[in-house]
Amino acid sequence: MKTLYIERSAGTGRDGNWVEELDLDGVTRIVIGTGPGSFAGVRSAIAFATGYAIGTPCQVLGLPSPCAIAGQILEKIPPSNKRLAVVGDARRGKFWIALFDGYSLLRDVFLTTRSELTEVIPADFSVATADEVRIGTTLKEVFTDRYMGGGIPTAKGLEAFANKNEGLLTPNPLPIYLNPAVRTDPEC
Repeated sequence: MKTLYIERSAGTGRDGNWVEELDLDGVTRIVIGTGPGSFAGVRSAIAFATGYAIGTPCQVLGLPSPCAIAGQILEKIPPSNKRLAVVGDARRGKFWIALFDGYSLLRDVFLTTRSELTEVIPADFSVATADEVRIGTTLKEVFTDRYMGGGIPTAKGLEAFANKNEGLLTPNPLPIYLNPAVRTDPEC
């Protein structure tokens, strides 16, 4: 069984050239990073995989995109304490968080504020981010020596995590939405 991993939560998703780079020969399963992240990137990846699977005997599965960061970072954490919080910028003064105990996701991705970061991330957790440019300085200030830096969610990170815990793969993936849609027309 050949599995293709697609992680577009950090991409713009508006550029379709990424599809041309995929090796689809013999693919029987596609695993998509479901976000949070780039609305267009996540949705374009899900749309592509769903459309591709219509014409082929291919299974489409989802995995939260923070797992891609965890798949890269957990290898750098000593075996004695592989507890990790992946934190991202949810905008509007909020952060999203995914908590991992090794390759187990302890809780679905959730929102918090800066003032609550140290309350919701246990003291024995290392901290990493998918948004180094926007929130890296803040996380370094709050978590000092526990902060491991940032990374970009990648297909390889998604694959590394999935290989350690296939139990988190979900059929019929949907994007992870953290905030309700913003409406400017009250008649909509």
